[in-house]
Amino acid sequence: MNTISQNLPIAAIATPIGEGGIAVIRVSGRESIRKVSGCFRGKNLEDADTHTVHFGRIIKKDGRVVDEVLAAVFRAPKSYTGEDTVEVSCHGGVLVTQAVLETILEQGIRAAEPGEFTRRAFLNGKLELSQAEAVADLIHAKSIKAVDAANQQLEGRLGEHVKTFRQQIIDATAMVELELDFIEEDVEFANKDQLRKLLADVSDEIDSLLDTYETGRLVKDGVKTVFIGRPNAGKSTLLNTLVGTDRAIVTAIAGTTRDTIDADWSFDGLLFKLIDTAGLRETEDVIEAEGVRRSQQAFERADLVVYLKDLSLPLDAEERKEIAGFQKRAGNTPFLLIGTKLDLDRTPESDKNREISGTQKPVHQEQRLHYDLQISARKGQNIDALKKAMKQRALENKDYDASSLLVTSSRHRDALQKARENVQRAIAALDQGITGDFLSIDLRAALKELGTITGEITNEHVLDSIFSRFCIGK
Repeated sequence: MNTISQNLPIAAIATPIGEGGIAVIRVSGRESIRKVSGCFRGKNLEDADTHTVHFGRIIKKDGRVVDEVLAAVFRAPKSYTGEDTVEVSCHGGVLVTQAVLETILEQGIRAAEPGEFTRRAFLNGKLELSQAEAVADLIHAKSIKAVDAANQQLEGRLGEHVKTFRQQIIDATAMVELELDFIEEDVEFANKDQLRKLLADVSDEIDSLLDTYETGRLVKDGVKTVFIGRPNAGKSTLLNTLVGTDRAIVTAIAGTTRDTIDADWSFDGLLFKLIDTAGLRETEDVIEAEGVRRSQQAFERADLVVYLKDLSLPLDAEERKEIAGFQKRAGNTPFLLIGTKLDLDRTPESDKNREISGTQKPVHQEQRLHYDLQISARKGQNIDALKKAMKQRALENKDYDASSLLVTSSRHRDALQKARENVQRAIAALDQGITGDFLSIDLRAALKELGTITGEITNEHVLDSIFSRFCIGK
């Protein structure tokens, strides 16, 4: 987007398309108040004070009334975008909203691009870049914890931390570069020990922020939770129980699930992206075999693995080996071993006969497995305990509470990692006695990376990538 067109008036529907009580059409840019006045009949909006609302009608050029509306006037710089803005509230029907928008566009106003209002807010200094990104995160949030994380970033907490890092590095760079100006006089402005400690503290603080990324990713994107196990182990029944609908087909026929089935489910503010998989077994059925392969792929990408073992069936050596193999392959990925169908009789006929004849009942192999929990999804037994266990295991070893500042963006993580690497190179240069000109290069590189988070340093390609995520009207 070139700078010439940045201030021209734009318009878009700012509320979801559909039937509702009202819809809002946002107009922003130079002369937007005058142009909207061209189709508004009521108080002269050009004479209206900022932050006032006025009743009137949107009128076509032929005098036909399109709709009765309320027009809210916001004068620059006291608006979301920092520009003159009018927000027109009309009746919330698809056709009438579109008709009002088209009438406004006929006044020489351009249709807005995705995220263009927020982009203007950033360019006009109303938001820093990390705050602008938080707007999109807030809109797309699917859990309460994701909303909390987005709100913290929208409040500018991440930007405050980054600005503190940048100022510390700017101070260090100034000292180093000042020495370069007086190198022939052999004047020393920077105490090397103090400089090293300052940079080491910055590196440690960036590390602490980076440590929150994995938790931030789970909070923002959701916990990919994969249900795996043998056919008819109860995977689909459990998924349906958790989401409260018949999302997956459940039958007594082994191999009913042929492909992975996804469903979103929230518990205690955290989003879980549940993935029901095809039962694990050797099969000559081409379609079922493809489902098993996809189950293996889902396992590899999981944030939480839940292996389901049917308690009504004895555990054979092959399944025991299979469970051990999955636990080993999971590595650092949280893993839960859940016994299912707790409500069913688990005593095989052969053991019942032994009981009747008075012979000693053997201890079954499945009883020697260490289950994290035993449940009945059909009867709802221990389901609440399972929900708590899933959340606890997903966030285990992660220091998190509602007030925690989280890095949720991979873009921010990458910039912080590169900044830390440059700071650490500067520390190594200090330790090796390398001259200040090389030290300055590393420090300036760190400053550049941190500046890309807040938007103090950016380019059009970065902005295009960020704001393409936004919906039109925001």
